[in-house]
Amino acid sequence: MTEPTTAADPFSLDRALVRRSFDRASRDYDRSAVLQARVREQLLQRLDLVRVAPSVVVDAGAGTGHASRQLARHFRKAQVIALDVSPAMLRQAGRQQGLWRRFDRLCADAARLPLADASVDLVYSNLMLQWCDDLDAVFAEVRRVLKPHGLFTFSTFGPDTLIELRRAWRAADGLVHVNRFIDMHDIGDALVRAGLVEPVLDVERYTLTYDDTLDLMRDLKAIGAHNVAAGRPAGLTGRGRFARMREAYEAQRRDGKLPATYEVVFGQAWGRDAPPTRMHGVVGGEARVSVGSIGKRA
Repeated sequence: MTEPTTAADPFSLDRALVRRSFDRASRDYDRSAVLQARVREQLLQRLDLVRVAPSVVVDAGAGTGHASRQLARHFRKAQVIALDVSPAMLRQAGRQQGLWRRFDRLCADAARLPLADASVDLVYSNLMLQWCDDLDAVFAEVRRVLKPHGLFTFSTFGPDTLIELRRAWRAADGLVHVNRFIDMHDIGDALVRAGLVEPVLDVERYTLTYDDTLDLMRDLKAIGAHNVAAGRPAGLTGRGRFARMREAYEAQRRDGKLPATYEVVFGQAWGRDAPPTRMHGVVGGEARVSVGSIGKRA
């Protein structure tokens, strides 16, 4: 069984910094979160493959509330709860409220859900789990709040995410500049340990392309993806190290563009008892996506 990370772990995340990073990014988040929007739509589409009629839905890691709005539209009779650790993100989510498509907002940590046992029919989580140190704690909470036939559907980043940036920084100084992302098989093991049943996982890969390394760094900053790992460099990164990183990244340029790979793990699992109707199998693949082709969201 995995243990919660500690300060001795260079990849341990500073939860206060995570919250502050997303607070700062909340106002302009949607302008740069093009991949997050793409994955969100795919995760929502996967719900069409499952017969669920939830009374209570939790959007864990709701961010600016786009999925919460769509979940409220799709499940018209359900109470939808947008849950996020960032108060500023939840304030932005309030702008997604419609006259007839309301949802509640709840500021909380996914590892300590302020919800009653067996009170939720559907937990939806898009690209939130990579910001959680202790998957066992998060999955145990999901298992606790889910009803026996409840569904947990999620996406998160796998270990090949930002592999080009990781290689470039390794060539520059060997310090921790990119967060750790967990392998699909380890995620599946954690689901089983938590008591969630019949987990199904698959992987898709996307490649965003950039003209310059600085464009990638600006995008990461704009979506709150700061380096908040315990092993991050102390103080500002010197010009020499940054220049070495950019030179190493340039060596990975393909077809005139700098690639940024994202490995996205899609998963689902049920509460204590899986219903007879299950989700059809999904086959992972690889997509190469230009940032411009996805489109920006205002």
